[in-house]
Amino acid sequence: MYPFVRMVYQAWKVRNAPKLGLFEPHHSRHICMPWDIDLWMELNNGRTLTIFDLGRVPLSIRNGTAKAAKDGGFGMAVAGASVRYRRRVTTFQTVDMVTRPVGFDEKFLYIEQSMWDQKGECCNHVLIRGAVLKNRRMVPPRELFEQMEPGLVAPELPEWVQNWIEADHNRPWPPARD
Repeated sequence: MYPFVRMVYQAWKVRNAPKLGLFEPHHSRHICMPWDIDLWMELNNGRTLTIFDLGRVPLSIRNGTAKAAKDGGFGMAVAGASVRYRRRVTTFQTVDMVTRPVGFDEKFLYIEQSMWDQKGECCNHVLIRGAVLKNRRMVPPRELFEQMEPGLVAPELPEWVQNWIEADHNRPWPPARD
């Protein structure tokens, strides 16, 4: 089940937090609960992606994206992800999450997230490609960001993000069925 209570808690925690600039990182702390683990007694790979939601929503509250989306009738959806899993996260282990918007292009916005153990080692890292929606159709992210910062210029995307965009563009769609 989706962690609605944890999401409400994370949103409640940031209600009075200092506002962030559009491209500033949000830091949060999370605990791997017994219902987050898999057969190998570690954080389930799919649940990892769900826990990353617990960083993106508070970020959008703190940087004003959530309010701008609500006021402008926009929605957002994950449209792709590239994940690296490097260290085990076990039951009741605490991780620090860093959620940072990287930038946007004509189609998508890009958010980088990572989880770090208490020794300072990176456990996993994800690059999220997000779609901005209006009236159930994708629109350029600029339409949303113009409400927040008129004339906003998109920062240049890092080379590794550009490489992922290109590689994903070359990936066949739809995939072969046989």
